[in-house]
Amino acid sequence: MRIPPPHKDSLLGGLRSPVYLRWQAGLQVFWLIALIQAPLAIKGFDWAWMGPTLASIPVYLVCYIAVYVAPLSRLPFHAAAICALGFVLWAVNPLSLGYVVIGVTLTAYARRASAWLIAVAVATLVTLGWVYLFHVPMVHAAVVFGVGLAAGFSNFLYVRGARRDAELRLSQTEVRRLATLAERERIGRDLHDLLGHTLSLITLKSELARRLAIADPARAQQEMEEVERVARHTLGEVRSAATGMRAGDLASELVSARLMLEASGIALQVELPDRFELPAATEATLSLVLREAVTNIHRHSRATEARVIITRNGQDFSMRIMDNGCGGLSAHGNGVSGMRERMRQIGGRLAIDSPAKQGTALAIDVPLGGGRMERFA
Repeated sequence: MRIPPPHKDSLLGGLRSPVYLRWQAGLQVFWLIALIQAPLAIKGFDWAWMGPTLASIPVYLVCYIAVYVAPLSRLPFHAAAICALGFVLWAVNPLSLGYVVIGVTLTAYARRASAWLIAVAVATLVTLGWVYLFHVPMVHAAVVFGVGLAAGFSNFLYVRGARRDAELRLSQTEVRRLATLAERERIGRDLHDLLGHTLSLITLKSELARRLAIADPARAQQEMEEVERVARHTLGEVRSAATGMRAGDLASELVSARLMLEASGIALQVELPDRFELPAATEATLSLVLREAVTNIHRHSRATEARVIITRNGQDFSMRIMDNGCGGLSAHGNGVSGMRERMRQIGGRLAIDSPAKQGTALAIDVPLGGGRMERFA
């Protein structure tokens, strides 16, 4: 069975095919085996129930796949179709109760929780009707209501968090793009202001020296010496501007951090020297470490204030990242392990102080000279 590519507004398309959804979809294989195996063990083979059961499977698969790959606006319709399939098949195969439960829990992936709550209520009422009309055990209604609420609530919490993470990734990407664009525009303006005036001055003095070359050689030599002095001075300023451009990655990350934290209600205070030059590889690594630390503050700290302090003392560079949140950051989590590994690559060290309910402080130190610092395990 060929699965169509997910629509950009679908569950898989919008959440980048998260592992949780793929794992949950894989469980349906075992469910379909039980749908046939359990009645076969209880009733034995009989086309009266086997025929409708086999016919229901392709319909179920089409609707189930559509829940994940079709636009979200159609998700409630496909989930309702799965519920209806369960009620129709229930008369010959009681295990089709699973179709009803699956359909109800899938509605929790819809854009609004109201669709899921309505599905739980309607499915429970219809099950009660089946209890009255077909003498279905009352426990089935309890299963539809209880499992529909519990499993649906789990799906609802997951998909809400996944959508927020997806929106956060998009916003971070946009913030970094805008910060980079603003830095490029600043560098362009600086270079225009710097070179425009200087090159005009060099042009004027060169023309004057050319005219004086025969009439007044001494004056012409003086003008050319002035041109040389201006050119050397300008070259130094251009190199400084280029250094500022290379340092723009860390500066852009600080801008991104401020926008993200303040959007979450966390005030960010930044302290840094007027100028600091870093090797390109070192700066790229520090930018990634800063990004991971700020993301942890945003997601887990429950802080109201954060600080980033950058200092440069000779050949030693240090960065301190602190918050007043709940603390308790694991020293060996995946994010922290990634930061430690990056610091090892540039010969730096990372120390973490995160007592419970007392905030978190990250101390990052990098030697920029020839020696290497002692590494933390």
